[in-house]
Amino acid sequence: MPQLDVSTFTPQLFWLGVWFVVLYVLMARVGLPRIAGAIDARRQRRADDLASAARLKDEAEAALAEFQKTMAEARAEAQAIIKATSDRLAAEAAERQRALAAALAGEIAAAEARIAAAKDTALADVRGIAVDVGRAVVEKLTGAAPDATRMGRAVDDALAGAAR
Repeated sequence: MPQLDVSTFTPQLFWLGVWFVVLYVLMARVGLPRIAGAIDARRQRRADDLASAARLKDEAEAALAEFQKTMAEARAEAQAIIKATSDRLAAEAAERQRALAAALAGEIAAAEARIAAAKDTALADVRGIAVDVGRAVVEKLTGAAPDATRMGRAVDDALAGAAR
C-alpha cells in the first residue's frame, strides 16, 4: 500500500496540509457564514415569535379584562332592571289586591243587604203563611173558620216569643 510507504509521507503530509487549509478557508468563508446566518435567522424568528406571543398575550388579557368589565356592567344593569320590574310588579299587584279587596267588600255589603232583605221578606211571608196555616188547622180541627185578626195576634205573639 502506497499510503504506508515511509518515503511518500512528506508529499502526503504536504497535500494534507494544503487541502486542510483549502477546506478550512472554504468552510470559514462559505460554510460557516451560511450556518451562522441560518442560526441567526432562527434566533431572530424565535425572538420575533416570543415578542409576538407576548404581545398577543397582553392583548388577550386586555380583552379578557374588558370582557369581564362589560359583563359586570351588564349584570349590574340586569339586576337594576330586575329590581325595577319587580318593584313595579309588586306595586301593581298590591294595587290590584286593594282594588279587588274594595270590590269584594262592596259585593259582600251588597250581598249582606240582599240577605237582610230576603230575610225580612221571608219573615214577612212566614207570618202570612203561619196565619194561613193556623186558620187552616183550626178550621180542620173545629170545623169553623177562626177570626183573622185574632189569628194574626196569636201568630204575632208566638213569633215574638220565639224571637226572644
